[in-house]
Amino acid sequence: MSKKYEIHSGRRIVSTQFSVSSTQAVVDYVRSQGVRHDEITTLGVGSVSWRGAQFRAVLVPAEPLPVE
Repeated sequence: MSKKYEIHSGRRIVSTQFSVSSTQAVVDYVRSQGVRHDEITTLGVGSVSWRGAQFRAVLVPAEPLPVE
């Protein structure tokens, strides 16, 4: 099941991705920028680096259903 993740670069949100995991979300974002897979360094769960820039995926909490 896909979940919504914000992709952060420093304090900026650079993208929103739907993915099955935080790691996959951040890798998908960096790859969408034209980066080859062998240029990406995994720093931890949901965090990667490319040429010194660090990117991390943060899960967006689900919005509660409206009460009628």
